[in-house]
Amino acid sequence: MGDILDELEWRDVIAQTTDIDALRKALADGPITVYAGFDPTAPSLHVGNLATLLILTRFQRAGHRPIGLVGGATGLIGDPSGRSTERALNSSDIVAEWVSRIRVQVEKFLTFEEGPTAATLVSNLDWTAELSAIDFLRDIGKHFPVNRMLARESVSARLAGEGLSYTEFSYQILQANDYLELYRRHGCTLQLGGSDQWGNITAGVDLIRRVESAHVHALTGKLITKADGTKFGKTAGGAVWLDPALTSPYAFYQYWLNADDRDVVRFLKVFTFRTREEIEELEKAVAERPAARAAQRALAEDLTTLVHGADELARVIAASRALFGQGSLAELDARTLESALAEVPKAVVPALGASYVDLLAQSGLVESKSAARRAVKEGGAYLNNTKITDEEYVPSAEDLLHGRFLVLRRGKKTVGGIEVA
Repeated sequence: MGDILDELEWRDVIAQTTDIDALRKALADGPITVYAGFDPTAPSLHVGNLATLLILTRFQRAGHRPIGLVGGATGLIGDPSGRSTERALNSSDIVAEWVSRIRVQVEKFLTFEEGPTAATLVSNLDWTAELSAIDFLRDIGKHFPVNRMLARESVSARLAGEGLSYTEFSYQILQANDYLELYRRHGCTLQLGGSDQWGNITAGVDLIRRVESAHVHALTGKLITKADGTKFGKTAGGAVWLDPALTSPYAFYQYWLNADDRDVVRFLKVFTFRTREEIEELEKAVAERPAARAAQRALAEDLTTLVHGADELARVIAASRALFGQGSLAELDARTLESALAEVPKAVVPALGASYVDLLAQSGLVESKSAARRAVKEGGAYLNNTKITDEEYVPSAEDLLHGRFLVLRRGKKTVGGIEVA
């Protein structure tokens, strides 16, 4: 069993721990049970959640027992951490549906086969739903000094602004009770989370100490930022989700492929299982041959395979190559082609009939019809990877891919599309 803390420190993912020396000793003494929770605040996890989920996965690979908790109860309440306004409450039906979807995502990263490291998946609704208000106040609430709760950053920040409802104020008590329940039911002694969860997690550590006179541990992962100042895990269209229906595998792959040279090595450490030697080689490649983007390709391929599978990666790579004239567009399935064209300039037209020059201008690949004509004259205009030499050419139904799409290209690297609605 390797030293998982050394691994996490090298990967530079640890933000806070309650007592790293005590945790190191507990890990050395034998397998421990560790959990991380994921609230259903959306129908899918996003790449920010993935950072925590991969830390949990690393603990399992190091020989420890993981528990994935989906917040069927806490998802009904809402965590005030990191928010300046009250969270809108979703209906119980919506939360239940999102719990089911997120359970499936968490399951993909953990191993449930029988053995000493077999994973467990739970919902905190299992023990919270049966908890009466009186029991909640008498058995749990009495262990939470209000002055300490008010001092927590997530609470004090809200009190200084728009205020905080009792519902969200109670969130930290519910999460603390989760830790207590998992300690009692499964012997869990370590909770993981993002750095914004520190107050909630240490509330659980405190509760277990008060109720069970036991010493347990907390570890949070660092907030991931981007070197250019933009928000990590965001694209022009919004968050980068793990659900392929919300972020297509093609868009997911392109997000990592476009990682900044200043970020890519850090992302390799956080999001892949490559060894130190492999990552150091890729770091060297970034320094010596940045244009080759070997590190970005490794990152994109590893993560797309991890989240969406090897078959989806193969389709994504084929689409990426075909769009730029290095493969057959006709061999791409409709869903993959549609996903790829969603990431480039595209115009929707009601029917065919316009000339290629008109369509090139409508797609946004050129600023005007005269620029489109110039591209044709200079030999840099393509339709479905076939060079267009006739300025008056009018695409027909035979040119449509899957009966809907035309792929336009100007030069070697500027791609756009037309969709016939």
